[in-house]
Amino acid sequence: MSRDATDSDPDLLREAREAVVEYAPALAGLTPGRTGNLSVRDGDAVAVTPTGVPYDSFGVDDVPLVDLDGERLAGRMAPSSEVPMHTGIYKHNRPGAIVHTHSPWATTMATLGRRLPPVHYMIVSVGREVPLADYAPYGTEELAANVVAAMAEADADAAILANHGLVVTGPDLETAVENTRHVEDLCRLYLRASATGEPNLLTDDQLATVEARFESYGQQPDAE
Repeated sequence: MSRDATDSDPDLLREAREAVVEYAPALAGLTPGRTGNLSVRDGDAVAVTPTGVPYDSFGVDDVPLVDLDGERLAGRMAPSSEVPMHTGIYKHNRPGAIVHTHSPWATTMATLGRRLPPVHYMIVSVGREVPLADYAPYGTEELAANVVAAMAEADADAAILANHGLVVTGPDLETAVENTRHVEDLCRLYLRASATGEPNLLTDDQLATVEARFESYGQQPDAE
């Protein structure tokens, strides 16, 4: 059923749109100005931050909702200019949420044209490295394709966008925001270490051990 994108439908994917409102303010501590965006997927629809507005200045009815081709379904505000990147990632793998930032340390890596290697075991939260996606203008299908290709080749849940910024995926927005902070911290660590010497990188065997240990990390359900 087609919908008028200018009309608000508060019941359409309300939980997903509420999540965008809840987590959007986290972008203020991760990216300058209004340069970041995030989204959450529910089936074949995506709730995404609106373009060009403060992260704490919109409500659920304002949150744009688009389909996987980027067509607006609902929401009072226009969606982020990076919708092609979000929908491109969703169409090629099935994360539940995406965070895109211009966070300073990851963006420094982007301007240097560097991937983030396994300098610390916490990198396994997004893979064994954070690859570098080739440059393309923001908001384009070309950028989306470059990001999808980089993440697929590295089998990673994140990518540094050359001369641009960072994108991180996760099963939900809470995880995606948390992992964005992890990657930003690791970029800072790597650049500081590189300024002093050559960082010592973890081996594939060492990373495999960490991955296995992470499977039982945190609070686990009580055994029956």
